[in-house]
Amino acid sequence: MQTDKVVNHIVSWLEQYATNAKMSGFVVGVSGGIDSALTSTLCAKTGFPTLCVEMPIHQAQSQVTRAQEHITQLKERYSNVSSIEVNLTTVFETFKTEVPDDSEHETLFLSLANTRARIRMTTLYYFAGLHKYLVAGTGNKVEDFGVGFYTKYGDGGVDLSPIADLMKSEVYALAAEVGVPASIQNAKPTDGLWGDDRTDEDQIGATYDQLEWAMQQDELKKTENDFEGEEKRVFVLFKRLNNANQHKMQPIPVCKIPFHLKK
Repeated sequence: MQTDKVVNHIVSWLEQYATNAKMSGFVVGVSGGIDSALTSTLCAKTGFPTLCVEMPIHQAQSQVTRAQEHITQLKERYSNVSSIEVNLTTVFETFKTEVPDDSEHETLFLSLANTRARIRMTTLYYFAGLHKYLVAGTGNKVEDFGVGFYTKYGDGGVDLSPIADLMKSEVYALAAEVGVPASIQNAKPTDGLWGDDRTDEDQIGATYDQLEWAMQQDELKKTENDFEGEEKRVFVLFKRLNNANQHKMQPIPVCKIPFHLKK
């Protein structure tokens, strides 16, 4: 991949989109992960005002430290970058006290994890509305269109997606090109929604390299019968997640009323 040219292409695309939309800049949720670090850097390179927002909710200190390191170096490199921390832990805890106690439901913890992402989305749109900014998404191709590893109307609630056509390996390549801190490049990917040290691989059941491979095989119209052993396990896992999460990837279904019923 011609990383320098891809970087320039994305930056130009961001510039043109913001200009055509008559918006003033970008807001990005910065988590300490590779995707948000790359996205915020690409936005910064446009020259448009770029607001990096930290939104900890019982966040692991390692994630906080990486996010702060990235924001510090980004502000040193680009005068158009600003930042703010909005600690949402109290908001999240208050929400938990206001909803019914459903501790017996096996999906409680997943629902609460997704609630964290949705509170963050609301926060980003608060700042976007305040400053007439665009909310820049941080999802990559494997997450957004492969296994649907994101929260609907959480980190999936954005105005535009600058890196959603990049595989995870390509995200790393561009991150190195634009100078994302090594601590972030070397960290294990995590969505940071659980308040512990579980990684994306722990949650999904496969590495991003494996998922990229499976996505490519699926695009080639391969089936599980084409594989054995670990390859078959990963391919079946990919297909199951891809099918289960189509509701995230497809437009919202609209019930079309037959014309004759409207007469």
